[in-house]
Amino acid sequence: MVAIVKSSYLNLLLVFIPVSWALYFARPDLDIPVFVTSFIAIIPLAALLGFATEELSLRVALTYETYSNMASFSVELIVAIIALLHCELEVVQSSLVGSVLSNLLLVLGMCFFAGGVRYYEQGFAKGPSQLNSSLLVISVIAVMIPAAVFLSLSMGNPPQPVHQETVMRISHGVAIVLLLLYVGYLFFQLRSHTPLYADESSDSVLYGTVHNKETDSPRSSATVSTLTADVEGQGSQKNEPEGEKPQINKIAAVLLLVVSTALVAVTSEALVDSIDGIAATGAVSKEFIGLILLPIVSNAAEHFTAVTVSVKDKLNLSISIAVGSSIQIALFVIPFIVTLAWIVGKPLPMVFDPFETIVLFLAVLTVNYTTQDGKANYMEGMVLMGLFIIIATASFFYTGSDITGLLGTCVR
Repeated sequence: MVAIVKSSYLNLLLVFIPVSWALYFARPDLDIPVFVTSFIAIIPLAALLGFATEELSLRVALTYETYSNMASFSVELIVAIIALLHCELEVVQSSLVGSVLSNLLLVLGMCFFAGGVRYYEQGFAKGPSQLNSSLLVISVIAVMIPAAVFLSLSMGNPPQPVHQETVMRISHGVAIVLLLLYVGYLFFQLRSHTPLYADESSDSVLYGTVHNKETDSPRSSATVSTLTADVEGQGSQKNEPEGEKPQINKIAAVLLLVVSTALVAVTSEALVDSIDGIAATGAVSKEFIGLILLPIVSNAAEHFTAVTVSVKDKLNLSISIAVGSSIQIALFVIPFIVTLAWIVGKPLPMVFDPFETIVLFLAVLTVNYTTQDGKANYMEGMVLMGLFIIIATASFFYTGSDITGLLGTCVR
């Protein structure tokens, strides 16, 4: 129990769990206090969920990247399921797209920037990066094709039932294909091509260590001496934090995982139920809540981990956490939720809001450009974070749209 309590300073925020529940059950009409307290309560719960998953991973020989990615999408999955059952389909779509954007732009941008403050340039493995780019591109294509078909059928006219039925069938087929791709991706990463993801080489360059090749004299701020992970004594380490040993036994880890999941579910229900009231005040739109706020709070603990290890010149691990989480959301969580909605009779298509689709495409395009050379610096981090801020600014004033007319037909 002591190890659990001391696992993170975020546990201090656990006090907001009973506060949010008390407000939700006693005064459900107080939407703003319920939303704020539930919003804050999700942060330590996500950290505990990650801690429990990490402890289990240390006992079943999972890599740090795998456990981190599992933990990172658990909260989004729970929130998405609760929102789906409550017929908050706009929130489901925007929160899942927002999770991809948050990881690709905000988290990866912060990793590049934080590492770039210490290192003149950081290197990372190009092989996994190129594969990740391909998977992200196909996930965007999978979202765009159903939308293109629907728009071609409707030709600007009001949505017709036959067109809605067609796009739902296409969405279900696309979701199944993405799930199969995700299974193949897991086998590729964990079984057949594991060495590809074990590449720990890091051609990073510290400030003040680069020399001019012609004169071999120091330049103003940085001049040529490439540092590798071996120089800093990291060559024999695995892609996981140093000295990782289990802090709790397996039974305690399982119980913590179960209890944390249950607490996240109940707290998420309070959070989702208060969204309509918040949006009704006009202070903030559902689009901003789903696209920006929920993804940030859901992954706060993993975000911190990714940024921390980037400063330690473990950019491969940072990219694995940030981009790997995005791939899991795009290839698993989104199609899984669409398939689950199909099973429970909720009209959730793979057709997203046009604004969400466009910003998702632009985010993937920008990340592909910044990672194609296998190098990173603080300026590339600023580019990614700048794009995220631009999207957040636009979404704050954007109220969202339902081009298929299906989301509003959901019956709770």
